[in-house]
Amino acid sequence: MKRLLLACVALGATAHAADRLPRAGERIANAIRAGFTETVNADSLDSPVSMAIAPDGRVFVCEQAGRLRVIKNGRLLKQPFVTVPTKPIEEEGLLGVAFDPAFARTKHVYVTYTSYTPTRHNVIARFTASGDTAVAGSEWIVYEFDTHGAHQHVGGALRFGRDGMLYASSGECGDGSLSHSLASTAGKILRMRKDGSIPGDNPFPSETRGRHGAIYARGFRNAFAFDIHPKSGRIFVNDVGGARFEEVDELVRGADYGWPVAEGPVHTPMLADPIHAYTHEHGCAITGGAFYAPAKAGLGEQWRDGYFFEDYCANEIRWLSPARCGAPFPPTTATCRSPTCRPSRRSSTRRSRRLASA
Repeated sequence: MKRLLLACVALGATAHAADRLPRAGERIANAIRAGFTETVNADSLDSPVSMAIAPDGRVFVCEQAGRLRVIKNGRLLKQPFVTVPTKPIEEEGLLGVAFDPAFARTKHVYVTYTSYTPTRHNVIARFTASGDTAVAGSEWIVYEFDTHGAHQHVGGALRFGRDGMLYASSGECGDGSLSHSLASTAGKILRMRKDGSIPGDNPFPSETRGRHGAIYARGFRNAFAFDIHPKSGRIFVNDVGGARFEEVDELVRGADYGWPVAEGPVHTPMLADPIHAYTHEHGCAITGGAFYAPAKAGLGEQWRDGYFFEDYCANEIRWLSPARCGAPFPPTTATCRSPTCRPSRRSSTRRSRRLASA
């Protein structure tokens, strides 16, 4: 598996599942699915929030306090790629990283971090790489979000789509009324060109002004992580829930995912249901997510094109198979509804995969 956000580890070794859910951060011996091995890629990281893999195989890891670290040839380099001017206050800090699709030519690396000038807000910045470090003075601010109303629910994930556009996530900063508003960047997935300009085919051109034209979808509580399938272009968004459900949402242009009016599957015509949701009986905070779509499926063909995601509280890595209506593996409790295939509420595999924090 190429990428799991929040913790810098690989999937782990054999045996059966434990009989209960673990406490947050708890290590349970012999609780990793048969056929997987656990390998620590790097340790001694300070609050690793997200990561991305460069085209040349290096792994760039965001430490929340502002250092973008580099893992090269299996070794964590001492010198950061860059240190951005931010503070790790609750959920703010250095939050996301992505590589220009033309990185081999441009050497451009994009990050999301919380800026404190002139107000507290997230920004997307671009740096130019020179080897394993950024060129001094190369930072260029691509996009600025609205001012934060709180230190929580600030999103921060960043990915390039197959359309060449830059996608970015945000949370509602503790104010659910902002999630639906087209006059706020909060609680959204944003879409822009890599220079920060707004594409003409975004869904709300006549209803938005300025930076808000980047809004591509709305109604998220805290779109903490998302990933884009490298071949199909499908985008799955992990939305951290409130009191009831954690969601995996399939991104649709212009869709409204319901927060704060709806949480989990509600089957309301004007709102988009999640492709997968689970109650807090099975966890409480969905975090990292990644499609598994390698040229050669080292894990086996049965895992190809699946979506791995993590629940922080359950300390588990789980899996959805888009080919089987988003059902987890094994799909014994999944059901599908026509005309759109979606899993049942209880289709989460509770104890199948564990994540070991580095």
